[in-house]
Amino acid sequence: MISAFARAALALAVFALSLAARAQLTIEITGAGANRIPVAIADFAGEPGIARAVAMVVRADLERSGLFRLVEAGAPLAENAAVNFADWKARGADALVAGSVVPAVNGRYEVRFRLHDVQKQASLGGLAYVMTSQQGRTTGHRIADYVYEKLLGEPGIFSTRIAYVVKSGGRFELQIADADGMNAQAALASREPIISPAWSPDGSRLAYVSFEAKKPVVYVHSLASGRRHVAANFKGSNSAPAWSPDGSKLAVVLTKDGGSQLYSLNADGSGVTRLASSSGIDTEPFYSPDGQFIYFTSDRGGSPQIYRVPAGGGAAQRVTFEGNYNVSPRLSPDGRSLAFVTRNEGRFQLALMDLATRQTQILTDSAKDESPSFAPNGRMILYASEIGGRGVLAAVSSDGRVKQKLSVQAGDVREPAWGPFMKH
Repeated sequence: MISAFARAALALAVFALSLAARAQLTIEITGAGANRIPVAIADFAGEPGIARAVAMVVRADLERSGLFRLVEAGAPLAENAAVNFADWKARGADALVAGSVVPAVNGRYEVRFRLHDVQKQASLGGLAYVMTSQQGRTTGHRIADYVYEKLLGEPGIFSTRIAYVVKSGGRFELQIADADGMNAQAALASREPIISPAWSPDGSRLAYVSFEAKKPVVYVHSLASGRRHVAANFKGSNSAPAWSPDGSKLAVVLTKDGGSQLYSLNADGSGVTRLASSSGIDTEPFYSPDGQFIYFTSDRGGSPQIYRVPAGGGAAQRVTFEGNYNVSPRLSPDGRSLAFVTRNEGRFQLALMDLATRQTQILTDSAKDESPSFAPNGRMILYASEIGGRGVLAAVSSDGRVKQKLSVQAGDVREPAWGPFMKH
């Protein structure tokens, strides 16, 4: 395995297999939550093709989460139709979603839906959206987010996006897709490797490292305009960008003064400040959600371990002490947990540490995990792994129960990054 830590020392992983450009990720559910909520998503009434397509997206989202069990719904049911709660209870549903899609002005459609609590025989609310015929998937994701939040009490992540890198022959692509792997678009294509994509906190920009100049250079890329600028191109290596929570700064790893060391700079590339000094390799910075600390990987103590340093620079504190290989720190959105990759009996696996109790749980049973990335609600962690010599993405819930595999047929996919909540 070529670890993310070794990459920072310029030992770049070589992607071995090809795939068709812009192929969609497919998601396979390999584990589910202990107590899944039984929910019925009726086909929506109204425009048949579009209405059914929207309902199918809602069903797929909720089922893929591993937290819901779908109950057969039968015939279409409008949001304003009378509900026979006894019938739905007999079918085993705790919740019911009904809706309709009707033509609106200018060739658009109005989508209305309502969520019912079957056990309490009460409405939990509903909304209406206006959409074009091409926005059915987006609308379905938003409805699924609403249902998820009403039933689980935390925001849904179905409307979020993920970034990752794929390789087609000698061509690398930085792709962005919906959280369900659909609608993949290439933000950048290059004959040289692309690594370490990182989303800005508002989801409008990606920072990443490209080797197109025959050396690692950090870019900041605006997704709306497609324009980008160089954020770090100093002598030697420029790598591992990480955004500050307010989106104004990047923490990066530079070798301009010798070994790999931590620096911060403004997102436009100005204001370069050294954050820490060591005789070893410091790499993989990641800001805490409150912006107070930067967590990072270092071998300053003899083996790769995780440390943290104040965001403005200062003395480093060691965070991991168990085992002799702990890398790739990623904090949960609430700042309470730390995901990282640990070497466990020769296997590189995803682990999660409760920062208050210091208790650590290994979440995966694979052997070559890398590049963890939290979903913005903290419920799932996306990461890269390897199956049969091929790079795949996988996701696991923070309690280890829900597992997913995301792959492209006969392709190699790595370097995942889960984007933030999007403002509608």
